[in-house]
Amino acid sequence: MKTDQQLQQNVMAELAWEPSIDASNIGVTVKDGIVTLTGLVPNYPQKWSAERATQGVVGVRGLAMELTVSLSGDDQHSDADIARAAENVLSCMNFLPVGSVKIMVENGWITLTGEVAWQQQKRSAVGAVRYLMGVTGVSDQIALAPTSRVGSVKTDIMAAIKRRFRTDVAVNVTGPDVVLSGTVPTWHDRDLATQAAWGTSGVQSVRNNILVSG
Repeated sequence: MKTDQQLQQNVMAELAWEPSIDASNIGVTVKDGIVTLTGLVPNYPQKWSAERATQGVVGVRGLAMELTVSLSGDDQHSDADIARAAENVLSCMNFLPVGSVKIMVENGWITLTGEVAWQQQKRSAVGAVRYLMGVTGVSDQIALAPTSRVGSVKTDIMAAIKRRFRTDVAVNVTGPDVVLSGTVPTWHDRDLATQAAWGTSGVQSVRNNILVSG
């Protein structure tokens, strides 16, 4: 098990290595495996990248994000301008039903609400607004529409998995929740199974218990 000092050094190295992050103004502290990031970043995508990079370091048990997005004058936009830009970009997403996602902006922070059928629609909506100019943060409060077609969900997921690779993966569906189990030869196959589950309409949670044999 890594010490807090080792974990701190690893997180700092990961932030410095990630090309999308300027880590010069980011502070890293660690206590009992919980990492706290402090300091300033010039835009929200860098804050998001710092969060993702830190979570990817082995040994991180938790993360407290105390990074502040400090926009330069040219990057600052009014909440109304950000809301209009977000509405425009979401309206261009053909697979997102019109009016399914609502937008609220306060001090540059975008909150998305509404209801969609697929997890991929949620992820795409959040990803679409994350890089807009003037954004200081994004909260995903989009709900997934419930489904009553448990048998069909299981069949759809199993069919999608079999289209991607040949393996024995068990799919258990309880309402909107999916549990995957079994053994696959590679991590790539494990990820493909997760994507297949999330790509099915009505799924609200996926627990991947698949083991990698390779």
